Amino acid sequence: MPLNIVLIEPEIPNNTGNIGRLALASGSHLHLVKPFGFEIDDTRLKRAGLDYWPHLLVTYYDNIDEFFSINKDKTMAFLSSHGSKKHWDIPFEDNMFLVFGKESVGLPKPLIEEHQNSLFKIPLYSEHVRSLNLANAVSIVVYEGLKNII
Repeated sequence: MPLNIVLIEPEIPNNTGNIGRLALASGSHLHLVKPFGFEIDDTRLKRAGLDYWPHLLVTYYDNIDEFFSINKDKTMAFLSSHGSKKHWDIPFEDNMFLVFGKESVGLPKPLIEEHQNSLFKIPLYSEHVRSLNLANAVSIVVYEGLKNII
């Protein structure tokens, strides 16, 4: 697997479904960290993921502590509007974990504070936009990563 897409407590089933489709299309592994803002069998998730979900490599975690306990030795980049470095400066490598926060508030503050050296943002060029849609942000970063490692 070239990349690992990590969603910390995703809230919107349509976004998660679209990101699942993206993970399959890009050959990436999807990691979903509970709690979710929806049920995993939500029809909106299925509609957005279409009939691709059964083919997707997805791992579920009961909470953020379990995710970091299992993946503590992995190389990770954290995406947040609070990052000071641009996403194209991520030192992409095969099997890297790209960690995204939930739609409403992004990554938890403790993660942002703990991972300042590996915190990146997608630049926004309008003061009228706070953030991008999560599915769009994941797409931008994943394909930038593929460009760099394939």
